[in-house]
Amino acid sequence: MRADETLYIVIPAYNESENITQVINEWYPQLELAGPKSRLCIFNDGSKDNTAEILKDLQPGYSQLDVINKENSGHGATLIQAYQYALAKGADYVFQTDSDGQTLGSEFKPFWEERHEQAFYVGLRSKREDGFSRKVVTTVLRWVIRMSFGISLPDANTPYRLMERGALEACLETMPQDFFLSNVLLLVTACYRGDSIRYREIVFRPRQGGENSINLKRIFKIGRQSLRSFREARQNLETRYGKPAVRVIKE
Repeated sequence: MRADETLYIVIPAYNESENITQVINEWYPQLELAGPKSRLCIFNDGSKDNTAEILKDLQPGYSQLDVINKENSGHGATLIQAYQYALAKGADYVFQTDSDGQTLGSEFKPFWEERHEQAFYVGLRSKREDGFSRKVVTTVLRWVIRMSFGISLPDANTPYRLMERGALEACLETMPQDFFLSNVLLLVTACYRGDSIRYREIVFRPRQGGENSINLKRIFKIGRQSLRSFREARQNLETRYGKPAVRVIKE
């Protein structure tokens, strides 16, 4: 096992002025587990609050912190850009989480220590504390994925995933740059490719600050949009890979 493997932790942020300092303090120490060229990368997705100003003030105090300010393109497109950025910079492993303070850096160590055992190591939000509407989103997505692809994933959109460079790079080759549920399609693509996916239970706290943007109206809109988008994605994946060769392990 190489001790100097490079880890890039990528975090999209939109209007997270209430959380971003705490999130950096939560995740920056995890870089010590990996090689010296590892980075924590915050992608400010055109925030309208003072997230950018806070990041500018914080950056001088963190030598391994990258701040990327970009025009707003939404969560899914920002994630794809973040993954491509990390790969272009030479990351051996890419870890993604969100900037709302719901995930814990203290749970990351076993993911890193067991990184060579699977291509995708994903957090399983089995006990969620973030409200009824978010649980409904996960349930709706699970149903839509099963209907669209014939694949059963316990939690396809978890913002807690450690990804091996080669597998991530291969999955991104077939993905549209602006896909709005990019993390979902990423794992679906991994299933078609036969990449190993392992789930491990994590704590998932309530949002630590700011507003929850999900409501029932938006949930059903996400469901309808997913069905349309996944229909086209399935055709592309089956043309390239045939039927999915699913390899999912749930702890």
